[in-house]
Amino acid sequence: MSKHGAPSLTVDATGRRVAIIAGSWHQQVMAGLIAGAEQTLEAAHASHTLITVAGSFEIPLAAQAALAQDYDAVVCLGVIVRGETPHFDFVASAVTEGLTRVQLDAGKPVGFGILTVDDDAQALDRAGLEGSSESKGQEAAEAALHLDHVVAGLRGAR
Repeated sequence: MSKHGAPSLTVDATGRRVAIIAGSWHQQVMAGLIAGAEQTLEAAHASHTLITVAGSFEIPLAAQAALAQDYDAVVCLGVIVRGETPHFDFVASAVTEGLTRVQLDAGKPVGFGILTVDDDAQALDRAGLEGSSESKGQEAAEAALHLDHVVAGLRGAR
């Protein structure tokens, strides 16, 4: 895991409304992901609302519903840990494909902060907690805000 080559995606998001859609599994990791996203959105001056759902599989529908409202973007956060059955593959694929579809159908940004990891240690290392090497909540929020800014520019709204 390296931040080598990571882009600077800081933008002024004053007046933008963002929904953070977060799964409920793996509470310690989720707390870090949510905190990273919230801090990033606040620093960019975007207003935000936290919406929690049961798990990662439920995130695409909640994201679709939020984008159908007045939200300009969503930041989707969840944790899927590989187990001993194919469940991991089915859920990870469904969430990824679902969020891709939501973004394209809505024409609005979806920040992808869904961790797909082999074990709890990998999730903790990406959660943005003290001692973590990465903050995927921060990165997902930055990506959503940056894409919102780019798309608005392409559409002549900025």
